[in-house]
Amino acid sequence: MSADVPAGLLGRRTVVLTGAGLSTDSGIPDYRGPGAPVRRPMTFQEFVATADSQRRYWARAHVGWSRMGTAEPNDGHRALARLEAVGQVSFLITQNVDGLHERAGHRHLVALHGRISEVVCLDCSATTSRGAIQRALAEANPGWLEEHSLALARPDGDVELEQTTRFVVPTCQQCGGRLKPDVVFFGENVPKDRVARCYAELDRADSLLVSGSSLTVMSGLRFVRYAAKAGLPVVIVNRGVTRGDDLATLKIEEGCSEWLTRWSDTCLEKRATDSVTLRPA
Repeated sequence: MSADVPAGLLGRRTVVLTGAGLSTDSGIPDYRGPGAPVRRPMTFQEFVATADSQRRYWARAHVGWSRMGTAEPNDGHRALARLEAVGQVSFLITQNVDGLHERAGHRHLVALHGRISEVVCLDCSATTSRGAIQRALAEANPGWLEEHSLALARPDGDVELEQTTRFVVPTCQQCGGRLKPDVVFFGENVPKDRVARCYAELDRADSLLVSGSSLTVMSGLRFVRYAAKAGLPVVIVNRGVTRGDDLATLKIEEGCSEWLTRWSDTCLEKRATDSVTLRPA
């Protein structure tokens, strides 16, 4: 497995698809990376089924957000933002809900699964900031964060907790309805307009780079299949096997932050050299 990309393989309009592996260096665990424990996420159907499921989710998420909400972009996020700024990365598709690409300064992107920093009411569709909900959760459950400060973090911004029956879940201030983070749960479909925009960007691209995704779920794998069918070079940077490996032009077994930083440095150095070469004498 090579750690280098042959010249010209990733063109001047590269679309990048990122997954949870990109955020592990920011302290957010992933689902399927090497050494990751088996984790079963709550499905949408499970969440809406009972008040107990919603209580269990919010009890865990209240603690998890106190950590994810303070996570900082890592070198990989910053490298991609630099590459966007100089035109090497034309568009970014992220499966992550942590908002770290935006905080790193990335502008042209689709958060495929939404952003966990927003909360939506399932009954009236009113939206609220996660910060406001976090304050309401803290007021309704004093001491909960301190009591569970050592709980093991999970990838979706929650933690491992078993006893949640005494947790109090606030309701929507507009209608008294059920609150849900404004993200796509397992069992939900990604909104069609987001998918359509990603396909449109791939139609204008000359290559696809996948970083930190096992491509286990179809929401990301479909873009690899689309790019490969269109004849675009596909480069995958990920530790471990992915479902897109047989479609990749090149597979690189390396950490995301390290490789993206090196790719960014190489691209910026080349552009600086080209600028000097083209400068009139």
